[in-house]
Amino acid sequence: MKATAFAPGHISGFFEPIYNQDMSRTGSRGAGINISLGALSEVFAESSQNQDFKIYVNNMKHDDPVTKLALKYLLGKNPICVTVKTILDLPIGQGFGMSAASAISATYALAKVIGVSKNDAMKASHFAEVQLRTGLGDVLASCFGGIEIRKSAGLPPWGIIEHIPGKYDLVLCIVGKKLDTKTILSDSAKTSKIIDYGKYCTKKLLERPSIESFFSLSQTFSKKTGLADKNVLEAIDAANQYGMASMCMLGSSVFAIGKTDEICKVLSSFGKLYVCSVDESGARILEG
Repeated sequence: MKATAFAPGHISGFFEPIYNQDMSRTGSRGAGINISLGALSEVFAESSQNQDFKIYVNNMKHDDPVTKLALKYLLGKNPICVTVKTILDLPIGQGFGMSAASAISATYALAKVIGVSKNDAMKASHFAEVQLRTGLGDVLASCFGGIEIRKSAGLPPWGIIEHIPGKYDLVLCIVGKKLDTKTILSDSAKTSKIIDYGKYCTKKLLERPSIESFFSLSQTFSKKTGLADKNVLEAIDAANQYGMASMCMLGSSVFAIGKTDEICKVLSSFGKLYVCSVDESGARILEG
């Protein structure tokens, strides 16, 4: 039995980590954009004596702890041999939500094969990301798509999302080395600033939800938390001449909308570029 699923990448502009003993209520408040570049997973499952996982990412055998743990949560004790072949459009560790997209596309496809709900797949992926501290709000956002404001943290019914309508082209630029989300979220001085400014930015955006407010508040968050280094800030300033830009949380990368060709030109000297658009559909099973 096999199935294929796609999950969009997700870029957070700002976030406020929320921890709870119940993983269903753990996550983040904040806002972000789901993008047309993401993860495509083909999943094969067959009954077996033992539970076993073989994961390939971009045609290379991969440990992928987040996806593996998500699949384990979904399967429980079922002795099934699962092979996952995932193609990632973007690198991991640059704030594009690839670890979440990887886990969701794999769990959505496996859920289809074993006949359980998408909600179960979402829950399994969310639990894996929260437990391994690789992300806090990406799973929920990627499942629902669009430009979202996460009003409250966690899975539904606790986690509540509002959308800012709009279909835009985005330019992504990788400016520096990967950032380790787990390390940043374990630094108490950094985390207290992230919580303060994340709370402030979410409150302000809910008062005036628009794409302009989103970018303006995202820039405030990048600067005030000290997460953006000199190169990232220079790239944001360069892109701002032709539109609006900010830092991808959490990565040494920026995202921008506006005059796409001009933004590509000014950002090309900073690093590798990708052009994509807003994904309004969220994670989905691909038929055929």
